[in-house]
Amino acid sequence: MKVAVVILNYNGEEHLRRFLPSVVSNSGGADIVVADNGSTDGSLELLEREFTTVRRVVLDKNYGFAEGYNRALAELAEYDSYVLLNSDVQTPKGWLEPLVERLYSAPDIAAVGPKILSVVNPEKFEYAGAAGGFIDYLGYPFCRGRILSVTETDEGQYDDSREVFWVSGAAFCVKREVYNALGGLCGGFFAHMEEIDLCWRMQLAGWRVVVEPKSCVYHLGGGTLQSTSPRKIYFNHRNNLAMLFRCASPLQRCVVAVVRPLLDIAAAASYIAGGDVKGAKAVFSAWRDFLRWHSRLASERRVIRCDVKSESYNIYKGMIVLRYLFGGRKFKDLL
Repeated sequence: MKVAVVILNYNGEEHLRRFLPSVVSNSGGADIVVADNGSTDGSLELLEREFTTVRRVVLDKNYGFAEGYNRALAELAEYDSYVLLNSDVQTPKGWLEPLVERLYSAPDIAAVGPKILSVVNPEKFEYAGAAGGFIDYLGYPFCRGRILSVTETDEGQYDDSREVFWVSGAAFCVKREVYNALGGLCGGFFAHMEEIDLCWRMQLAGWRVVVEPKSCVYHLGGGTLQSTSPRKIYFNHRNNLAMLFRCASPLQRCVVAVVRPLLDIAAAASYIAGGDVKGAKAVFSAWRDFLRWHSRLASERRVIRCDVKSESYNIYKGMIVLRYLFGGRKFKDLL
């Protein structure tokens, strides 16, 4: 199998200098590609000077994470599978082989993710994906090893390979044929939640998404936007609503339509109470732009749900926020 490890870069010269050497050294059998999303720093000069074996795909401007990858992968059609890898991920020896082996261990597996630990605290799971992701009935994501903002210490408790609802876009191994058949990531998302949306669409089309903890990587996180950034708050709220509208079953969509506005008003109020007026504005802006996007989303929903082969059973039927408030701080507390 021809495998490409593809790193989307936007003004990430320092990340490339710090993390790319581990990818080059420890990804034997794969080609390393850096897709540059219109950087204005010294990223391209660094690649030309210090990483001559790395293939470059140069885009003319910043298309965001989702459309940037779509455009980059369209130029890499000779590969059987891709690993979408963030520029702030450190890869140890032996990280790649288990992903590819698991991807081709069954014909209905579309995507595989590794266990993701923190670069800063290597004994802890990293927020972006931990040991495989899920969502609750209202669309809130969580992981084996991370509930809301609380991350667990990795003690081997989630070292089993299993089917999950989503795996992180920080390290996302996918079959090219599936990626292309489903139209790739949703370019309109720009950034955040796009990999969860794609994993959901995979499951609706009858594919499976799997985590393989025999593969482990270390993620810095927050490389582009900090968690408190109003822009990140905006994308997370807007794209989560768009994903639910595009992919959820009629019953789930009805429940979300009733409950989510109340919860998002409460979220905005909590930002105001904490003195973060910009965060509150980001929530309301997300709703405004989601509603403006509504007619296009309706068309996309008809395409996505016209031939549903399998509703995912990996959607948690409860409310993760309530479980968290009443002591559900670890994934095992939900079982």
